[in-house]
Amino acid sequence: MGAKKPRIVIVGAGMAGITAANRLYVASEGRFEVVVVEGGTRIGGRIHTCEFGGDRVEMGATWIHGVGGSPVYEIATRVQALSSEQPWECMDGILEVSRAVAEDGSEVDPAVLERVSSLFNSLMDFAQGKAKAVGDGAPSGSGLREVAVEALEVCKGESGGMRNLSIGSFLRKGLEIYWERDGCGKKNGWRNLDEEAVFAMHENTQRVYTSADDLSTLDFSAESEYVMCSGREITIAKGYSSIIEPLASVLPPGTIRLGREVVKIDWCPAEDDSENGHADSLPVTLHFRDGATISADHVVVTVSLGVLKARGGRDSGLFVPPLPSFKTDAISRLGFGVVNKLFLQLPTTDDRTKFPVLQLAFHRTDSGFKNEDVPWWMRRTASLAPIHRSSDVLLSWFAGKEALHLETLADEEIIEGVSGTVHSMLPIPPSGSVPRNGKLNPDKLPNGPVKFKKVLRSKWGSDPLFLGSYSYVAVGSSVDDVDALAESLPRATETPRVRHPLQLLFAGEATHRTHYSTTHGAYFSGIREADRLLQHYS
Repeated sequence: MGAKKPRIVIVGAGMAGITAANRLYVASEGRFEVVVVEGGTRIGGRIHTCEFGGDRVEMGATWIHGVGGSPVYEIATRVQALSSEQPWECMDGILEVSRAVAEDGSEVDPAVLERVSSLFNSLMDFAQGKAKAVGDGAPSGSGLREVAVEALEVCKGESGGMRNLSIGSFLRKGLEIYWERDGCGKKNGWRNLDEEAVFAMHENTQRVYTSADDLSTLDFSAESEYVMCSGREITIAKGYSSIIEPLASVLPPGTIRLGREVVKIDWCPAEDDSENGHADSLPVTLHFRDGATISADHVVVTVSLGVLKARGGRDSGLFVPPLPSFKTDAISRLGFGVVNKLFLQLPTTDDRTKFPVLQLAFHRTDSGFKNEDVPWWMRRTASLAPIHRSSDVLLSWFAGKEALHLETLADEEIIEGVSGTVHSMLPIPPSGSVPRNGKLNPDKLPNGPVKFKKVLRSKWGSDPLFLGSYSYVAVGSSVDDVDALAESLPRATETPRVRHPLQLLFAGEATHRTHYSTTHGAYFSGIREADRLLQHYS
């Protein structure tokens, strides 16, 4: 009789879990018994492609964030997923961003839009430590890099160093210094209100990029350690699900078990586990919601950081015994936010050019101007645009409190709120045909009133299998916490003679030091943990 195969159970059938299973199965040549347990009814996790209004749309992961060095791009190329006859969420129009509109119905002066956008981008380039030189344009002959340098020094003094410095405070200080150098001071004129609105629009976009509800919670130092893949950012014509499906397809039937929600993971951190009663002398036992169990030599935990925050703490009961403090502290300190997508379908017409790509510039609520037709949950979304040039489907992104609130609204409330916002800000004639701050007719679009047909939105915040969207490094944490989250248990340094090493391994986007928050980060983490086990048995 041959030796019993080590059993490896992977919790979660998202990108990290499926990648780990694929690697273990292909590289081990049948040496392991690999099982993937998934609490939901589908594979993919935060990858979820579906159809809406005749178009292919993404409820979760959407972009390949840089084609250079991205395994997602490599897979998409290999399986020929980058072209499709069916229309998809390619966002081709968003790359030709045309107009920023203010809530009073006026178009933001293109010069203001360009100037403030350059300032914001220069500040972010500086924070991210990008090697390229930032612009030397206005204000008043002073380089934008000098604005960033001064903002950093002032913020370091105010926060007592780098440890508690946030991206939000750095950006706001940069705007203040820009105003002072430009001679605007803090006047309450229209020029400053528009500049403030454009700057806030970019902040709202950054909230979506990072999932932070407030940029004041986003750590400054971590920005320079985050690594971007090079090259252009693209969407996947055949859908993000076309990336994960071929990874799963090579696994033997029965490897992936859906509808298996794990409620408790028993493991054995001590050297002597003879009294723990684990079946078949295996050190880890997983308990499912229906009362069933499965035992394993090793468990790869790929659940979201949101689930770990809710259920992985010392008193939550997911892990028995609880995770050690170095790991629960890291889980507590790291940030995990909510980002949701809202799709709205317009009635189909013969005119396929009816809706423009819009950047939405909302004035501060204390500025003296507030349009009551715009609901509070719309005020921090930055754009509304067709998902491709001829689409009847529009897309808007929401983060933080607004994203969570969106999940609670009825479809009719969403349609009313977005319609009120659009009627307040459109139509806009071609740039230059309306005097600065001239009021526009809010009653008609170029092709008639806005009447949305139906809506579709994601609900990542309230989904118990995710409880959010993706991770970020919060003020008070660091990328060292990401490494701590990724560390396997039991720790070999604490128990050098441990009887069963590598009982718990951790993967997922939140465990990757330089690519957290991305699908390629999740992929890399799955490969990392699979290779850790392969090396252990080599």
